[in-house]
Amino acid sequence: MDNKKIQLHNIDLDKFIKTIDACKGDVYLETADGDVLNLKSKLCQIIGLTTILANAEVTEATIRCTNQEDETMLFRLNLYGEMPQN
Repeated sequence: MDNKKIQLHNIDLDKFIKTIDACKGDVYLETADGDVLNLKSKLCQIIGLTTILANAEVTEATIRCTNQEDETMLFRLNLYGEMPQN
């Protein structure tokens, strides 16, 4: 399966975490240093977000999803700031 990567841009972290929680498959944060964190894990969320905030350069990280619907949700959040509807 060829998964696309999403570069993050000025994302609302609260909405981002809520969207990650709504995802059905795994969601990975990949940093420029080669770190890969599964954001479905709360511990990895803390580590990943700390990494993003410490660098103050969100474009240094990308998101990769194993589920196409999750990828669409995160893309819409990143581009339009829209969260999934329940």
